[in-house]
Amino acid sequence: MTQPTQVHASLFVTCIVDQLYPQVGVSVVNVLRRNGVIVDFPGEQTCCGQPLFNSGYTQLARQLSRRVIDSFTLSDYVVVPSGSCAAMLKVFYRELFSGDPDYGEKAEQLSEKVYEFSEFLVKVLGISDTGSYFPAKATYHSSCHLLREMEVRQEPVNLLGQVDGLELCPLPQAETCCGFGGTFSVKYPHISEGMMEDKIANVLATGADTLVACDMSCLIHIDGGLSRQGQSMNIRHIAEVLDGAEGSGGEGNG
Repeated sequence: MTQPTQVHASLFVTCIVDQLYPQVGVSVVNVLRRNGVIVDFPGEQTCCGQPLFNSGYTQLARQLSRRVIDSFTLSDYVVVPSGSCAAMLKVFYRELFSGDPDYGEKAEQLSEKVYEFSEFLVKVLGISDTGSYFPAKATYHSSCHLLREMEVRQEPVNLLGQVDGLELCPLPQAETCCGFGGTFSVKYPHISEGMMEDKIANVLATGADTLVACDMSCLIHIDGGLSRQGQSMNIRHIAEVLDGAEGSGGEGNG
């Protein structure tokens, strides 16, 4: 009997996970390994360059992006625990290096093997149930780049729906931006705050005790607003939920 081919994947960890929420990266690796994936971590990787790119510093963004591209040249798949950073690698690198004689083709090749974490589980591994246990009443926030650039909508919801012990509450206006948007929240803080307040009102209306998302950047933004309002809610990256990592950190102001 022919044995199934082993899946190899490289983790692009993202700056926020690396610097602020390392437990999310650990959970990503745990879930992938539990489902038979051989995971490696190219140590020379760095920021994807998205803040520079979004701010118009394209030359500096290319410097960082070349390093990222070179770091994952030998990877079969690149798994990213963020729709935002995944979109930078998969979508915007092609724009950044369009017509570049050296890195244009390399950017295209990288694009073909980049997957956001939940997308990788469903589309590459063919998994709908990770066998996870996470006792909580939760609601799920869809991040903008995950929806509009990566076009990942149902995969996270389907995965969460199979988690034992998890009661998933529908979030009103789930596909509406939380107001973070990276540099948007810095350039337009008052607009960002208004959008965040609308999002928080919808989150609290669900009666959930836990907010789940695929992007820690959104969760940090919403968690900050919750804290300023004196509200208590746990925040969790989807990888922590699928890892069964209840109480492992990332608890926000709860």
